Amino acid sequence: MNILFVCTGNTCRSPMAEGYLNSLKLKDITAKSAGFGFSGDQVSQNSVLAMGEMGVDITAHLSRTVNPYLLEEADKIVCMSDGHKQTLITFGVNQNKIEVLGIDDPFGCDLSVYRDCAKQIVKGINQMFGITPINVVLATKEDIPFIAEIEKERFSAPWSENSIKSAMDNNTVFFLAKKENKTLGYVGLSVVADEGYITNIATKKEAEKQGVATALLTKVCEYSLQKELAFFSLEVRKSNCGAINLYKRFLMEAVGERKNFYQNPKEDALIFTRRF
Repeated sequence: MNILFVCTGNTCRSPMAEGYLNSLKLKDITAKSAGFGFSGDQVSQNSVLAMGEMGVDITAHLSRTVNPYLLEEADKIVCMSDGHKQTLITFGVNQNKIEVLGIDDPFGCDLSVYRDCAKQIVKGINQMFGITPINVVLATKEDIPFIAEIEKERFSAPWSENSIKSAMDNNTVFFLAKKENKTLGYVGLSVVADEGYITNIATKKEAEKQGVATALLTKVCEYSLQKELAFFSLEVRKSNCGAINLYKRFLMEAVGERKNFYQNPKEDALIFTRRF
């Protein structure tokens, strides 16, 4: 199914929607976007930042103008407003082919408005396509055995239950990713003054490639903003290309490395940081 998202200039709302839907990698669904303005304009920086906090990289997007080919190719057209729908109807598009998300234009507003806009778009798309989102919640000490279990499953030098409890007692928060009453992964974030350091992020083997790590890092971004942190940072094995690509989608940058940081097997670590 080909989905076409439409907004006014194709530099804010519709690129965010296109990027999010494509990031889900749903079977047989491909998204594009267009607008009624000029082709070739860069996506707004606030859209890039808002989606980057959800692990969706739209930096390469350039605007394109609605044209007969795109309209014909689309199996469904999703507009941001009723005004967009009415304009498309005047172009001869069958109104039964059009749906409306009802998202106000954030153009010219500050980043907080774009963040709210992005959340509305994600919620609307999830509802439209019947997607059950991964819920990320704050862990309690009752969850320590589960966190320790994942540590044993995924790491050669796992944290013990006592180590996790000690971390909880000393300014480290843990979040759990849940879906349909199943706990799929966790992340720990140690907070020192206005700095955040991810202790570990891990997904159960059975839940790999299901967006769990993306959901956990999205929560870390949200929490960091709430606590007004200057940045959060983590280490990753140099050879872990999958994780590195994920961190880059969150607009994290490699800022240094630690020699022989990992054991079993021994390997250097790259330091990735997301600044706010």
